[in-house]
Amino acid sequence: MDNTVRRRIRRLAGGFALFTVLAVGASESIDPYERYVLDWRAERVAKLKAESGYLNLVGLYWLGAGTVTFGASPDNGLVFPGAGAARLGRFVVGADGVTMHVDDGADVEHAGEAVTELFLADDTTDDPVTVTHGSLAWGVIQREGRYALRLRDFENPALDAFPPLDYYDIDRSYVVRARLIPFDEPRVMRVGTVIEGLGWEPRSPGVVEFVLGGETYTLEAYEIGDELFFVFGDRTNGRETYPAGRFLYAALPDANGMTYLDFNLSYSPPCAFNDFSTCPVASPRNRLPLRVTAGELHNRAAYVGSE
Repeated sequence: MDNTVRRRIRRLAGGFALFTVLAVGASESIDPYERYVLDWRAERVAKLKAESGYLNLVGLYWLGAGTVTFGASPDNGLVFPGAGAARLGRFVVGADGVTMHVDDGADVEHAGEAVTELFLADDTTDDPVTVTHGSLAWGVIQREGRYALRLRDFENPALDAFPPLDYYDIDRSYVVRARLIPFDEPRVMRVGTVIEGLGWEPRSPGVVEFVLGGETYTLEAYEIGDELFFVFGDRTNGRETYPAGRFLYAALPDANGMTYLDFNLSYSPPCAFNDFSTCPVASPRNRLPLRVTAGELHNRAAYVGSE
């Protein structure tokens, strides 16, 4: 393991290099890399349970052009679950996005202030809007020119009922050095999602090549901010891991085009937990012909469905 990985471990694991625990009455040293992976797992659960996480999602409503009412009453166009007001207002969907009109007397807030009319800038903008009503919160997402309303409930019972996530044993052999083989020019790739008819078009700088179990493989890489992102499948999918594949991030390549893939940090997409996300799925180009027995397992008890 070279200095790049050591620096990464020191940065993320912090002062845990000397961390110790008592086991069977004796002091046992914890390996700093294992401590780093365990900390990453704990942080993953914290992010899932955060207000911006995926466990409080209770609705995803695709919006067509025109006007639609919303609230808890079943006679609304969009029926919000929970104990919200029977009628909260209406959404007007136009070419530029979604405007919300709040009914008189309905308690809807943005940034702590009551609102009666508001343009809901979507999640592809620099300043997406979130509004609240009691424990409910919602905002607009945009996917391929289509708008949808994503609804959260900060008191969603799924938060407290969420079971522990399961993982394969930490295995250092799944930390592999990888070389970026760049395309002549970055390409916009077409990747399927869990939503029928909806695709995802990330920018790809190329593929990464790596050796695992003595064999050479490649994965198509996508640029997400200052990292590489992978949606990959393998022969554990649908048996031990999530059927549609798993996610993995890696550092951008260095000046020599090299990076590391740590499959111990691969994890299930948000759609493993409910039906209110738009996860990309592993394309045929990114399905590895082997079992990757590292990272997160699919805990079916963590799935709460669409109800």
